[in-house]
Amino acid sequence: MSVFRLQTVRAKLTALVALSVAVTLAILPVLSWQTKKQLVDEVDDRVEEVKISFQTEVDDDLADLEIAARLIVLTSQATADGPKAAGEETRVADRIAKEFHEVYPDVDILFADRTGKVYSQLGCQTPHQAIDSIPELAKVVAGETYRGMLPTGCEAQKDSMPAYTIALPMKGGGAVVLCLPIDRRYLHNASLKLGLELALMPVSKNDVLSKSDHFPVGGTTAQGAKPVIIDEGEEAWAVARFSPKEFSTGRTHYEVVAALDVTDIRSIVRKNFGVALAALLVSALASVAWGARLASMMSKALSRVNEALKKLEKQEYVKVDIYKTGDELENLAEGFNQMVDGLQERDKLRSTFGKYMTEAVMEHLMAGKVQLGGETLKVTILFTDIRSFTSISEKMEAHALVALLNEYFTDMVTVIIKEDGVVDKYIGDAIMAVFGAPVQRKDDPLRAVRAAVHMRMCLKKLNVRLKERGIAPIRTGIGIHTGDVVAGNIGCEQRMEYTVIGDAVNLASRLESNTKEVGADILISDDTYQAVKDHVEVRKVRELTVKGRIQPVMTYEVLGMKGGPMHKSAEGESLVPPAEPSVKPEKPEKPESAEKPETSPT
Repeated sequence: MSVFRLQTVRAKLTALVALSVAVTLAILPVLSWQTKKQLVDEVDDRVEEVKISFQTEVDDDLADLEIAARLIVLTSQATADGPKAAGEETRVADRIAKEFHEVYPDVDILFADRTGKVYSQLGCQTPHQAIDSIPELAKVVAGETYRGMLPTGCEAQKDSMPAYTIALPMKGGGAVVLCLPIDRRYLHNASLKLGLELALMPVSKNDVLSKSDHFPVGGTTAQGAKPVIIDEGEEAWAVARFSPKEFSTGRTHYEVVAALDVTDIRSIVRKNFGVALAALLVSALASVAWGARLASMMSKALSRVNEALKKLEKQEYVKVDIYKTGDELENLAEGFNQMVDGLQERDKLRSTFGKYMTEAVMEHLMAGKVQLGGETLKVTILFTDIRSFTSISEKMEAHALVALLNEYFTDMVTVIIKEDGVVDKYIGDAIMAVFGAPVQRKDDPLRAVRAAVHMRMCLKKLNVRLKERGIAPIRTGIGIHTGDVVAGNIGCEQRMEYTVIGDAVNLASRLESNTKEVGADILISDDTYQAVKDHVEVRKVRELTVKGRIQPVMTYEVLGMKGGPMHKSAEGESLVPPAEPSVKPEKPEKPESAEKPETSPT
């Protein structure tokens, strides 16, 4: 029955998806071919032809302008070489200018004497008085030649059109200047020849200087050589912006915008798109009609699961009312209900475990690592204990004592957890914490020492609160050692505990026991010091021979983190109540740690 359900739904979904994919694959190539072939390719090709044609037209006009300028110079030179009466040279220049202007009516002509003063012109409305006032033409009368664009051409008015200009020196002094304005008339004539609309614009700006009569209003949106399609009412235009090489010289740079009417191409594309869209709609309607019943059935079943999922996100464990679909949708609902049962059981287990072990150990056990045994790890062990706890407990009622311990443990454990340490166990008023098991980090020793410093700071704040309530301050000792341990599950199959054992644990416990003797509240071993010496300020204490070890161990008192506040036990206000003097009394009191088992907490 289960196999049959799987095959049924798989067949339904496969048929529905296959039909939709088949329709899409059949129509999309048609649409892609139509748009790419008839619009993009055609427009790109035609615009590229337009650029070449316009450049050719400009080259031809400038070649004619060059020939005209040279003929004027040659004719003037021939006249200047022969005998002439007073004023004959000016009359010859005027006659030559008029003859060439009849041939080239769009060209403006200026004649300047050897001082640069304009003494004759043709075609200009407001000609320059002297050509040396134009920076580009300042050296022409001295014999230099100029070819390029001028912002106002031969006209002195600032709102005149840019013009391509050729200026040649004349024999005997003086110069002739020919300007071909790139104005509306020029662009209109060019547009008639090329079958498109043109506009002249400054580089990287949208200010139209001149344009042909039917240039589209939105044509200025073109920003590069790549054509863009714009709509102007019922018309469509392909617009491209380019820079003829002759239009970017000296201090002036101009671009030409070409607008090509592609309304006919757009109409063809729309027609083909309409045909393809109609075919797609017919196929889609057939698919929708066929899949409507299946979709309705699926939506009812899935909507129930969806509503249950939304409640599950809010930690509301609600089961799904199973909709009898006869396929794996029904199996989905059944599986969802089983998942809800599992999640409820898991959360209940995690909630219970969380009260008895840290998150890291719980994750370790939840991952299935619950076999007896362990692995050798290099960890950092931190022991902390309340000094003279026996005398404190004798003076307090039991409930008040438990409340005090819980308040103390809350502050201390919060710091340990913040530094990713694991609270291995509580031993009366003592805490054993491990840094590096079950999850190891490169800076475990530094985390342990940093936790000890922060614990000392938290103890100061706790003692302030205790003082306000009339309770004597708490003094603590902290011992830290880094070494190899065996970390794993200890006990029996029926009752086990995740912990660490080894000489490193015992040494950390002994260091904590000796803090009172050496007058330090945080005592670390040389192994730990070598791992953190670049980050902490310490005071070297001395080598200690701790109980249970033959080899002595060098110890250091932690004063604080480098760059942070220092612990001042000898001068200034201490972060904790001052430590007991290191001088032993005549009858030394047995330290609290001695009351613990000789074999350490492990």
